[in-house]
This record gives sequence, C-alpha cells and structure tokens, in this order.
Amino acid sequence: MATYLLVDTMNTFFRARHVVRGDVSEKVGMAIHITLNAINKCYKQFNADHVVFALEGRSWRKDFYTPYKKNRSDKRAALTPKEAEEDAAFFEAYDDFLKFMTERTNCSTIKCDIAEADDVIARFIAKHPDDEHVIVSSDTDFVQLLTPTVHQYNGITKETIRLNGVFDDTGKPVLDKKTKEHKVPADPQYQLFKKCMRGDATDNVFSAYPGVREKGTKNKTGLLEAYADKETRGFAWNNLMLQRWTDHNGEEHRVLDDYERNVTLVDLTAQPTEIRDYVDDIITEHAVAKNKSMVGAHFMKFCGKWDMQRIADNATQFAELLQKNYPEETNAVHR
Repeated sequence: MATYLLVDTMNTFFRARHVVRGDVSEKVGMAIHITLNAINKCYKQFNADHVVFALEGRSWRKDFYTPYKKNRSDKRAALTPKEAEEDAAFFEAYDDFLKFMTERTNCSTIKCDIAEADDVIARFIAKHPDDEHVIVSSDTDFVQLLTPTVHQYNGITKETIRLNGVFDDTGKPVLDKKTKEHKVPADPQYQLFKKCMRGDATDNVFSAYPGVREKGTKNKTGLLEAYADKETRGFAWNNLMLQRWTDHNGEEHRVLDDYERNVTLVDLTAQPTEIRDYVDDIITEHAVAKNKSMVGAHFMKFCGKWDMQRIADNATQFAELLQKNYPEETNAVHR
C-alpha cells in the first residue's frame, strides 16, 4: 500500500495570497514559499510515498450547466487595473511553479483539459483503491470522499479531517467549541445529499428546492426524512422529490429534476461516463515514474529565481518529496 499526497494545487497556492503582505513581487515569492512549506510539512507528517499535483482544466460542468461558476468570471471582470495586474503576477508565478514541478521533479502533475482538479483527485483515488490518500485542500467539497483510507488536510485550520474525527497537527482530537466533545465530521453522504438539494452558492449551483427545511414538520417532509428514505424510495422520498416550485422567471421546476442535475455537478463520483473515462486516461498517461536527474540543483536555481533564501538554506528538507517517484509497483486500476 502506498500513501499519496493529493494536492489541490490552485487552492493551496492561492490561499497563501491572502496571508502575505508587501508589494506584488514579495507576495508572489512568499506564496510559493508558503506552498512549498505546507506540502513538505504534509509529506513528512503523513509519511507519503509520492506527491500528486492536481491541476485545473476547463470544466465540463460549464457545458452541462451554463450558470456553473459564472459568478467567478463576473468577479474577475470587475477587477480594478491594479487588482488585475496583481492577479496576472500571481498566475505567472503559479505557472512557473507548475512548470518546475512538471519538468524538474519526480512529482506527478496531472491536468485534464476538460475537468477540474476535484475530478482528477476523485478519479485518482478511484483508480488506486488499495492505497491511502491525503487530500491537501481547504475545499469542503472533498469531505464527501472521506473513507477509512482517504483523509483531508486543511492548511488554513491546520487540521486533518478523518472519517472518525478531526485532529490537530500533534494528532490530538480537535474539540467542538460548543459541545466540548471531539469534533467528528457529519455523515459525508448526508452532507453530499444536502448540498445537492440546497445547491452551492460559491459555484453558482442553484437549489433544487429553495427554502427546504432540514427537519420536516407535520405537513412537510424535510431533508432528514427524505435522506432516511433514500434507499427505499418510499413516501418521504417521493413526497419531497415530486414537489414543484416556480422560480422568479415564472418557470416551473420539479425538485427531482433539479436534484439529479445537482448530483451530476456536485457528486465527485457521478461524472458522466465519457468524462470519467477521459480523466482516467489522462491519469494513466501522467501518473508514471519520471526519473528526473539533478533535482536538487534545479531546485536551488528555482529558489534563487524567486528569492527563497530560507528554503534554499534548507533544501535538503525538500529533496525527498521532489525526488520521490510514482511507485513502479502500483495498485492502480486501469479502466
């Protein structure tokens, strides 16, 4: 069994943008510095065998559902000239970071032109069912993938989220602030169901049933009752799913139709078959041993380019993760 560190790369890199100060050149250098330190910390903490950088492509979801993440493109279009300049500088640094990881190290970098990093991570896990995986991301979408062998590390809170609880960097249980009990993630499958019903404002995915309550009343079925009836598809399930509602444009919706749409958009195991197969082929192509030489020398040059003297002075601490190849003997399922 191998242990893979699966890095949600853009999430990890750009969260660093919000914790650094100074001019643009200082901020982009510090973003790379913080990213490298975070990955190295996780690599050692989880005794990983290989690092995989999952990258963003143009999402197939935008063709499947036109509003998908349109709010983000609108937000980018509203940037001031100064903000746009800083944005461009960060993306230039990000691209250079990826180029280094791809061309000068033995880490895997996997980008699918029609899929997001979330899809790459989910399918990598599916193709390596006998291995252990640690997802490095602050994105709560990944909680749905938790299993006894799939965990998530949130670099913002510095917490590891496991199926049996949340733990800090020392391995101690994190206590819930209200109950003072060990914080345990809510049932991942229920949380996924709830998100498919309520939508996701951050990704511009609309609710399948606006205003639906989590706990039902005497006359109205709630999410908890419908979820409990999900497998049998009995009265509670149908009572909720067959409801109809009218949007602000006067268009009528059936809850079940919008729910199924959201499952396709939100459930990271429910991609259309042709998308899943395409992503799997990309993973098979790029998850291979690279056998790069002189990794340390190239890393020192990269540190010099981005003025990362402190990391350069401790380069040997990063050498192992950069040199560690994709395992030749792997349990990957090629399908």
